[in-house]
Amino acid sequence: MAEKKNIFVIIGSASSNSANLKLVEKIASMAVNEFNFTIFNDLKSLPHFDPELSVNNPPKKIVEFRNSIKKSDGLIVCTPEYIFSIPSGLKNAIEWCISTTVFSEKPSGLITASASGQKGHEELQLIMKTAMTKFTNETTLLIQGVKGKFDEQGILTDIETHIRLHNFLNDFINLVNDK
Repeated sequence: MAEKKNIFVIIGSASSNSANLKLVEKIASMAVNEFNFTIFNDLKSLPHFDPELSVNNPPKKIVEFRNSIKKSDGLIVCTPEYIFSIPSGLKNAIEWCISTTVFSEKPSGLITASASGQKGHEELQLIMKTAMTKFTNETTLLIQGVKGKFDEQGILTDIETHIRLHNFLNDFINLVNDK
């Protein structure tokens, strides 16, 4: 059996009990035989972006964050939309990485899960394309009305969303393995 690939996941939500985290936990359970997941769910722990430190003297926490992306075989970003955009904490984290090549050609899955999410999803794709990650239409996923897709115990109950996650995951597996 081939060695499992390592996937670094960035949760864009500032909420500790977000629907985005629940989605990623569902994806991780669906792909347990394919991937080892490292879930980063603490964007608020990263310092505010400082371009003067970014290249020559990045904070230790940023170096660790960048190394986690660099060492991974693939990346998943799962985020809500905040005011028709991606959350500021996610944008901050991405900005810390732009002066590096950690995103370059990194096989990526981009998920926006929110009430609406359309504008945030478009922005996420534009930013990650600019950062030169490698993704396809099939490895992007917009899930609208995400909170209504889970029951009170945090279990995904929406069949259509389950099918869409399954299709996304199959395409993401192919993208990572084609690397």
